[in-house]
Parts: sequence; C-alpha cells; structure tokens
Amino acid sequence: MKDRRPIRGGWQAAILCCALLSAPMFAQVSSYGDKQSGENTGDQLPQVLQKVGVAQHLNQQLPLDADFVDQTGKPVKLGDYFGKHPALLSLVYYTCPLLCSEELDGITSSLQMVKLTPGKDFNVVIISIDPSDTPAQAAKSKALYVKRYGRPGTEGGWYFLTGQRPAIDAVTNAVGFGYVKVPGPDGKLSQFAHASSLEIVTPEGKLAQYYLGVEYSPKDMLLGLIDASGNKIGSPVANILTYCYHYDPQTNKHSLIIARVVQVGGMITVAGLGGFMFLMFRRDVNLAREHDLTKKENG
Repeated sequence: MKDRRPIRGGWQAAILCCALLSAPMFAQVSSYGDKQSGENTGDQLPQVLQKVGVAQHLNQQLPLDADFVDQTGKPVKLGDYFGKHPALLSLVYYTCPLLCSEELDGITSSLQMVKLTPGKDFNVVIISIDPSDTPAQAAKSKALYVKRYGRPGTEGGWYFLTGQRPAIDAVTNAVGFGYVKVPGPDGKLSQFAHASSLEIVTPEGKLAQYYLGVEYSPKDMLLGLIDASGNKIGSPVANILTYCYHYDPQTNKHSLIIARVVQVGGMITVAGLGGFMFLMFRRDVNLAREHDLTKKENG
C-alpha cells in the first residue's frame, strides 16, 4: 500500500526503502472461520494465470452508460452511482469460493476504521464479473457485508450489481482487470481466475487510485476518497503481491497463488539500493575527509 508521506534525505532514504523491500512478504488474509485455502502451489506462475492481473488505468473514464441490475432486481446504469460522491469499486463474483470474500472482508474491515459514511460521503459499488450471478445472490452478499460493517442506516450506500457480458467487459476493460474462466470441482468452466484489487473512482466516474491485495490501509482509503472527491487522480502503486484464485483438481483444493515475479524485481531493486547506499556512504566519508583537511589548512 502506498504511503503518501514523502521520504526525504539522501542515503537515509535508501536505508529505509531497502529495509522495507528486503523484509519478508506474507499474504495476510482475513478469515471468519468459514473458508479454507490450499497451500501455495509454488513459485511457477501457472499458464492459466498469464492473462490475469490488473493494469492501472488511472484517469480512465468508466462506462457510465453500462447496463446492470442491482440487488433488488432493478435495472440501473453504472452512472447512477456517480455525480455527487466518489466511490469504491470492486470487481468480484458472488459464488467465488475463496478470493472474493477475502477482498470484501478486507474492504469492510478497513471501512470500519474510516470516518466517512457510505451513501453520504461515498458509495460502495460491487460488480460481479460472472454474468450467471443473480440479483438474489447479490442481495445475499450485500446483507452479509452491510451487517458485518455494523453501521445501521448506511445500507443505501452499498450497491451489489449483476450484468451481462457486454457491460461487464466494458467495465473490466476500462479498469484493466484481467481474468479468465477456469474449471471448478465438477470440471466445468464455472469459476474465474482473477486478481484482487480495489479502485477509488471520482464523482465524474474516472479511476483515481488502485489498491492491490486483499487488505487495505484505512488511512490510504480515507486519503484516496478525500482526494477523489476533488477529482484528483493519484499515482500508480507498486504491484508487489497479486493474489489469484486457482483450483487444483488433483488436490481438490482452492489456493491463493502469489505472483513471485515481482519479488524478483524487488530483489533487483534491493541490490540496486544497496549499491546506492555504498556510494552515498563513501561520498559522505570523502566529504568529511575533505572538510577536515580544509579545516587543518585554514587553521
């Protein structure tokens, strides 16, 4: 998650960045006891996930004329939820056996610590990527997470939508959200491999900020919503860990797969920062020596 406070200084900044990058990275997943995940399936990214990911299309306009159906069965336009307030946008599917519930848990947990009110200060818009999902399933998901959020009177700020492929594709293409169908336990292409991300959208319907993973910083979420309310567009965030859904028919387990390619990039960055630190230390030592020599000569 991006820290908005700038890091100032010379080699001191390099030490801090190097320490952050070299620290062990763990997949922190919230659980309410009703889910189990399989073991990490290894360092090699499966072929099916090559097209899965999130490309950050900052300042991209969402298709506000896209047709959806809300959790009550009412036909709506995506633009119905924009115009006055920013929104949190999440792309999931309601029958997802693992990752989507983790993502929605993370959003709900973070929002509990954000002192803004859904429906008054911002909207929460959840869109299913599965055209077979129904308004009844959307209503069930909304009831679950509004109850978990625990602030009565905010129900009007949460919207769980379903739609058909043209509208879904229009949104996922605008967001840069890549996903593919994969076989479920019955062997049918009924589930999806996808990444997990949360987008903040301006009142005009433009993508202002991305947060990746399944846990989100309440501070970043608050600042992102405040900036987006003024139609400010943020900066890309580091794609350090991408969580993907995968079903392994050999083990009959659902697993969270972590794309480790970015970790290799992190190690390269650490090595580069280490070299930078060495040069900065040596420069400081040389400057100190020159300073001492100048004092002696002048003395």
